[in-house]
Amino acid sequence: MEVQFTEEIEQLKKGAGETFQGEGILAITKALLQSGVAYIGGYQGAPVSHLLDVMVQARPYVDTLGVHVEACANEASAAAMLGASLHYPLRGAVTWKSIVGTNVAADALSNLASPGVVGGALVVVGEDYGEGASVIQERTHAYAAKSTMLLLDPRPELPAMVRMVEHGFALSEASNMPAILELRIRACHVRGRFACKDNVAPARSTRHLIDEPAGFDYMRLAHPPVTFRHEKLKVEQRIPAAQRYIAEHRLNDRIDGELADVGLIVQGGLFNAAIRALQQLGLADAFGASRVPLLVLNVTFPLVPDEIVAFCAGKRAVGVLEEGSPEYIEKDILAALRRAGVPTPVHGKDLWPAAGEYTVEAVAQGLLGFVDAHLPQVDAVPARAWLDANRRRRDEVAQSAGALPPRPPGFCVGCPERPVFSALELAQREVGRVHVAADIGCHAFATFEPFSSGHSILGYGMSLASRAGVSPMMQRRSIAIMGDGGFWHNGLLTGVQSALFNGDDAVLLIMKNGYTSATGTQDIISTPDDEVKAAVADKHQSLVHKNQTIEKTLQGLGVQWLRTVHSYEVDAMRRTLAEALTTEFAGLKVIVADGECQLERQRRVRPWVADLLRRGERVVRVKYGVDEDVCTGDHACIRLSGCPTLTLKDNPDTLKVDPVATVVDGCVGCGLCGANAHAATLCPSFYRAEVVRHPKWYETLLHRLRAPFVRALQTA
Repeated sequence: MEVQFTEEIEQLKKGAGETFQGEGILAITKALLQSGVAYIGGYQGAPVSHLLDVMVQARPYVDTLGVHVEACANEASAAAMLGASLHYPLRGAVTWKSIVGTNVAADALSNLASPGVVGGALVVVGEDYGEGASVIQERTHAYAAKSTMLLLDPRPELPAMVRMVEHGFALSEASNMPAILELRIRACHVRGRFACKDNVAPARSTRHLIDEPAGFDYMRLAHPPVTFRHEKLKVEQRIPAAQRYIAEHRLNDRIDGELADVGLIVQGGLFNAAIRALQQLGLADAFGASRVPLLVLNVTFPLVPDEIVAFCAGKRAVGVLEEGSPEYIEKDILAALRRAGVPTPVHGKDLWPAAGEYTVEAVAQGLLGFVDAHLPQVDAVPARAWLDANRRRRDEVAQSAGALPPRPPGFCVGCPERPVFSALELAQREVGRVHVAADIGCHAFATFEPFSSGHSILGYGMSLASRAGVSPMMQRRSIAIMGDGGFWHNGLLTGVQSALFNGDDAVLLIMKNGYTSATGTQDIISTPDDEVKAAVADKHQSLVHKNQTIEKTLQGLGVQWLRTVHSYEVDAMRRTLAEALTTEFAGLKVIVADGECQLERQRRVRPWVADLLRRGERVVRVKYGVDEDVCTGDHACIRLSGCPTLTLKDNPDTLKVDPVATVVDGCVGCGLCGANAHAATLCPSFYRAEVVRHPKWYETLLHRLRAPFVRALQTA
């Protein structure tokens, strides 16, 4: 990874008397060190990627504390790290993106939660739910409830988040339950400050080793018959212990208000949205003071029935703000009140949306219904006017702007995966349309225009496995596509091993760009080493071909049909894909598309070029363009590419109506436009130029000699 977190690492070193200022996810990272964490692991994924990214780069510092940091192969291996806390008083933290990462880690989490932990175990998950989410819309709450794990949902303000990390470890130890700390996208990126504490070196660590292993204890294993005892311990001891700790340390915030005969119970992560919505009704101020009593659940599992009953007793009505579906919290509250004989009416999904992110507008709309029913003295006219004005403004913008063209996300400029999908489109013109099993990663952008490629996405690295049921039913071979990140995450075992074992007639296309690019270009086992990067004189050169780990692994497993093709060689890739889809060889056929992630390449190239220019050395920049006099205006090049820098402009020929293609300044010189034109036999309007800065003396002389002849030809 070329991105450096130097400033963030300095923030981690701050101690008592200093103030931390920054993003929520980095505050969580600092809180881990303040809590005496002994080991940290995880798998990257938005919105919590920076936790692990910063920790990996901070290894030299955290090593002085004796803290072990490990970048795990996937979420399951990260969850398994928490096994250290089964026997030993070691505080451990792991992180990943949820819900997808929690799905992967589920087996290890169940086997951890059954015997319970001795040392505090904390899972920091990015609850990727709502408007900015990139995964399926499910909640982590179900996993916490079914495995009896603590679920912390802190108010999205830095002091509260840091406090819940510190208490999360202690609560885990007091109850012997692993804890999940969920952070929504907004919480990870909220900015603020908090008063630092000194980082705590763990008593047992890489610098203070454990002398002897723990004695054998069958109760520490998630294995019958003790699993039956574990289930009883969860209900009889662990949950009550957790509830006592929550109540004694007041982890849930109770905010009193003057309208004491009603109240709102709010998930901690929704607190800011709730306060802002209450402001629109004149029921709160910007500093969190509310006229309506609030019970803010910083711990959403387990709930403390006594707290719920005490808050609701004597009230005419209570509203429950719970994001997502099903309404786990609302049902638990109703059960607690019914068992206690408290008749207070409870509103939840009857007023607020059953699904989707609880934005300020969504919360405010539900509050209007609550106010109309139970607070008639409150003037709701300003809030309704505010909501109506928002809708009206959106409608006016839509009407004034007219029908806007869709702008789906797409590949980066120069991405090495775009030419592969161009080649796949051309190959299918030869052999016919095929079933394409897609995967998670940058290559999933091919599901959008102009490629619209992919029939299913069933998990990270699962594409080859997902075609196993459909490919035997198809007249033509199916193709599975995955990235190198997905290959190492899950694809090697669930896909490749299974296909080889079953002798499947399958085609696998691996995008080998050298990094897990979609999650932030983190390094993987097939990333080129730093020594290799430093040794290559021409920084423009792609480096991923210098690491053959994927190819050697496939050969070691017994893959017999294996081809490696440079990603930007569209015609060669087209021929290879066509061969794989039509060859008489009936086993697993693997094509490795070799092309370095353009983001990482540019991060390496640009400082190198800037340094050359500062020293006055020769620099050549390749630029592609379109000869507008030759362009036919059919735009097939754009439909086959989708590159953002290949666009349209007005035709300079007044006798022609159709616009012509043009290459704008963002071009990085990957050459895809020309390669497509050659492979698909398009119009020969593309040209390749070299812009030379600080040329050699003979290049300047040659240019001066050529210039008159060029001008003469142009005016002829």
